Amino acid sequence: MRSLARWTLLSALLHLIWEVGQLPLYTTWTERDAFGIALAVAHCTLGDMIIAGGTFLVAAAVTRAWNWTLSRPCLGAAIAIPAGIAYTAFSEWRNVLALGAWAYAESMPQVFGIGLSPLLQWLVVPSAALFLLRAFEKHRVDLNQS
Repeated sequence: MRSLARWTLLSALLHLIWEVGQLPLYTTWTERDAFGIALAVAHCTLGDMIIAGGTFLVAAAVTRAWNWTLSRPCLGAAIAIPAGIAYTAFSEWRNVLALGAWAYAESMPQVFGIGLSPLLQWLVVPSAALFLLRAFEKHRVDLNQS
């Protein structure tokens, strides 16, 4: 369970950074005040945390390892990353195109009407989280052996 907690918390931090960086690609940036923008970022980051935890659990089930980030990182990533991209594509389609809950700015590159930035987010952030977690664990093991 520590692996799940580490994955989810590190992912939340990385997703928060990404969410703030991609703000200008959404109309939220120009349509809301600072408090409204902060709420939107918090809402999206919390959602990203939940998705990250879910993708971790799917990868753990497929790899049959809670510590897949160490024991089976390639297989785990091959499960978690596409799962995150698939959910995000559905969520963006639903919220932007079907419900109109949020909208893209003209500057948002799109693939079949889905924002490219949120799709790339679920490629880049889990990859970075995996890299950082593996580095942290290797460093921790090296310290314990010293």
